[in-house]
Amino acid sequence: MSAQADYAQAGELKFGQVGIANLRVRSLDPAQLAAEMAERVQRAPNLFARAAVVLDFGGLSKAPSLDEARALVDGLRGAGVLPVALAYGTKEIDALSQQLGLPLLAKFRAQYERTEEAQAPARAPESPRAAEPAAAPAAPATASASAPGLIQAAPVRSGQQVYAEQRDLTVLATVGAGAEVLADGSIHIYGALRGRALAGARGNEGARIFCREFHAELVAVAGHYKVMEDIPAELRGKAVQVWLEQGQLKLAALD
Repeated sequence: MSAQADYAQAGELKFGQVGIANLRVRSLDPAQLAAEMAERVQRAPNLFARAAVVLDFGGLSKAPSLDEARALVDGLRGAGVLPVALAYGTKEIDALSQQLGLPLLAKFRAQYERTEEAQAPARAPESPRAAEPAAAPAAPATASASAPGLIQAAPVRSGQQVYAEQRDLTVLATVGAGAEVLADGSIHIYGALRGRALAGARGNEGARIFCREFHAELVAVAGHYKVMEDIPAELRGKAVQVWLEQGQLKLAALD
């Protein structure tokens, strides 16, 4: 049963700019979606338990009915997460958000439109990227904007969040367990990474994560993520690079 669920999941989970989980519904099956989310909560309770989730119905051919949407919201709450908003879509989604009493967020739909619709024309001038070897390349990724990178000299402690908007982020100290660092560009960590690191927060698939000592709770590039349980044990404690290749998140030791 688990193999079948992995092959055709009803929902694709990605992370948005501020670490809020974005659940894009691809198959309107509240029971299956709730079961998938319950499994995520069980595997990584520190990350997903009582996590705020934005529901995105943009992957469906039509908006769900009010009863279907309520069943999904109730099912997700029963699974251990908290639906807090709907992602922007059609007029029907706008009306549905009002009926459910949930806010409507435009940012998440715009991010999917950039990564899914604008991806093809954007790849044409970036032909050198297609020739990258499977092994972790040594060259760092280009920053997402021309602004100078943000430098965080002090440790990022549990419960803290540091966000580098439209630029890279360099952390000269440790990112503690329960802490979160985000950047629209790449992230460089010269201490231990024990919390979460999310690069390419606005959809930049060329962003990367570099850290000197890898113990991450979660790493993500352009919404594609891995949690601690998905990370090979042999990489823990080592210098690691994280990057995105053909829609797959890659991790490799730097030494």
